[in-house]
This record gives sequence, structure tokens and C-alpha cells, in this order.
Amino acid sequence: MSDAHTSKLKEDGETRRDFIHIAAGAAFAGGAAAVAWPFVMQLGPAADTRAASSAEVDTSKIPVGGEIRVLIGGKPFFVRRRTDGEIAAAEAVDVSKLPDPETDDERLVPMMNGELNRAILVTSGACTHLGCVPVGPAQGSTGDFGGWYCPCHGSHYDTSGRIRKGPAPKNLPVPTYEYLSDSLIKISL
Repeated sequence: MSDAHTSKLKEDGETRRDFIHIAAGAAFAGGAAAVAWPFVMQLGPAADTRAASSAEVDTSKIPVGGEIRVLIGGKPFFVRRRTDGEIAAAEAVDVSKLPDPETDDERLVPMMNGELNRAILVTSGACTHLGCVPVGPAQGSTGDFGGWYCPCHGSHYDTSGRIRKGPAPKNLPVPTYEYLSDSLIKISL
């Protein structure tokens, strides 16, 4: 055999060998991923846990000026149907003077058509001071600003869930929620 022929065989042999190594490595990686996938998926929350981390609320059942309290994953949430007076009071506040400045509109989520439903306010039901559950209109006490009052340490929230007085450092958080229809919302953790 000539040197040119031997060189050609060696070159082709290395090319084939490289291809076989690459193909074997790719097959191994694919097999490892196929075996690992079920183990990775079991680390996520189960379907019943995911279902317990959200709730649908029919807001048409809430009377004007009233609220309902919803527990999702052991955490309380307030869904309040505000009166025209409560909405006007929330919008009239000079936001620059608040400890945690936020406009009323910033605390609302648009409906499916993009408009804000100013009557419905959804907030966390845990005081931002130490996590107590404030009382509100359903319990007959709305505090000094018509919203919620935490009797444990004296935090007062207004009709938009903003902190106005007391030791709480932040507004009642607005959870993740969306409108499924004009009167049905889904709150998620």
C-alpha cells in the first residue's frame, strides 16, 4: 500500500470513530435525560397542592360595602366590594404623604376588557407588621380610615388597603389574581 492510501484510511477511520463517539454520547445523554425526567418532575408540587394554591371567587355574591375572606394555602385574603364613597376616599388621598405610597389604581388589576373594576379590591389578609389578621367591615371595625384595623398593635389601613397609621411598614399586599369573567376572579399564591 502506498503512503497516500494509508493516510486516506487513517483519516477516514478517525472520522468514523469520531462520529461513533459523538453518536454514542448523544444517545447516552438522551437516555440519561429520559431516565432523569420522572425524578425531576416528582420534585414539583402535586396537582392537589397546585389546586389548593388558588381559588376562584364569585364577586357578584359580595354585597356593596361588604367583604369575604378566603383562605388559600392557609393564608387569608380579603375580597371587598367597595362603596362609591370608599372608592372616592381612596382616590382622594395625597399619596405623597403615605408611608408606602401607592395610588388606588396601582392596587387594582384590570378586567378582561382592560378596564379597572374600582369596586372590587383584593388584598392579603395579613397585617404587614407581624402577620396578624386585621378586622374590617365584616367584623364591624374599619379603623380610622374606613378600611381595616389590626387590634394587636394598632395599624390602620384605608379603603385601598394602604397603611395610614400604626407600626405596619407596608400596605396590605395585592396578591396575584386575574378576572376570568366580569364577576369571577382567580386568586393565586
